[in-house]
Amino acid sequence: MLSAVIVVQTLCAIFFLGDVIGDLVGDGQFEGPHKWVEIVAGLAMVGGVAFLIFELRRVMNRVAILENATRAAQGEMADVIEAFFDEWNLTASERDVALLMLKGIENDEIARIRGTASGTVRAQGAAVFRKAGVDGRPQLFSIFMEELLAGE
Repeated sequence: MLSAVIVVQTLCAIFFLGDVIGDLVGDGQFEGPHKWVEIVAGLAMVGGVAFLIFELRRVMNRVAILENATRAAQGEMADVIEAFFDEWNLTASERDVALLMLKGIENDEIARIRGTASGTVRAQGAAVFRKAGVDGRPQLFSIFMEELLAGE
């Protein structure tokens, strides 16, 4: 959107400044307020284009920084999750179940995804809760949210 505004404003600046140049070539004089208004408008538009280009670059840089931070946070969170799973001595199956629980997937769906019985998933989930020292999914999830929000 900002790029479109820059293009439109550039075209308007070219029009105003072109009109001023055309008038100067035609009669060579700066008489009347009409020419001065066109000069000021054209120069203001050129300044506006420069400012918008600067802002567009700033926004694009900020978006790139946020995308990099998001990717880093995602990678960091994966490391944090693995560290907790290691600390709790979760088996491979318990890790799978715990990760799917953290993603908000219900037991029946986890069982379908893993090709196991719902009872097996419930038992593995109970083992995860016991090893993590929590009573259920909300507390399990809160461990990771607290870690994510704790900062340095």
